[in-house]
Amino acid sequence: MSKQLILALSKGRILDETLPLLAEAGITPAEDLGASRKLLFDTNLPDVKLVVIRATDVPTYVQLGAADVGVAGKDVLLEHGAEGFYEPLDLGIAECKLMTAGVRGAEPSHARRRVATKFVNVAKRYYAEQGIQAEVIKLYGAMELAPLMNLADEIVDIVDTGSTLRANGMEPRELIAPISTRLVVNKAAMTMKHDRLKPLIARLREAVERRSADVSA
Repeated sequence: MSKQLILALSKGRILDETLPLLAEAGITPAEDLGASRKLLFDTNLPDVKLVVIRATDVPTYVQLGAADVGVAGKDVLLEHGAEGFYEPLDLGIAECKLMTAGVRGAEPSHARRRVATKFVNVAKRYYAEQGIQAEVIKLYGAMELAPLMNLADEIVDIVDTGSTLRANGMEPRELIAPISTRLVVNKAAMTMKHDRLKPLIARLREAVERRSADVSA
């Protein structure tokens, strides 16, 4: 196993909120990530590199050992499954909720529902636990359109402010899970590179705690 540490970061909002935490932990990119089309970046530490990829790919990179450490939303991790990596730290950023939602005022069936979502595995588990027979339809975007076009009775999606739901005549229903961004570590790397990963995780935990204390003050 290489002595180099590879950190897989999620593109978008999560990346913007992760970089300050990494900086507090002593890791900064050697160049402006937003100004480059590169995907693999050097850092101020010669043996640490950052790879910037789609959030949905982060668990796969970490699970299969292409990256030692990853940063991804809990929604992505729930959909992927936890095999092959540890989840030692909640970074407390990009917080939202994974919920069911439907047309405002419509009464959902208690026996069978058609559900549109990109979180197929999560939805199947959730409705099975509720004793509801669900036909799950995979979509990649514009979930709110599915009930309006009679494609689905309900959706399972991320809800932040709920403004998009309200704008489309919909409402959130049941909470499936609170979502925030998590640090994940490859199981083999945790063993083989423990002396390097342990202090990194500790510094990130301290940064998260400081940020939480500042918000509470």
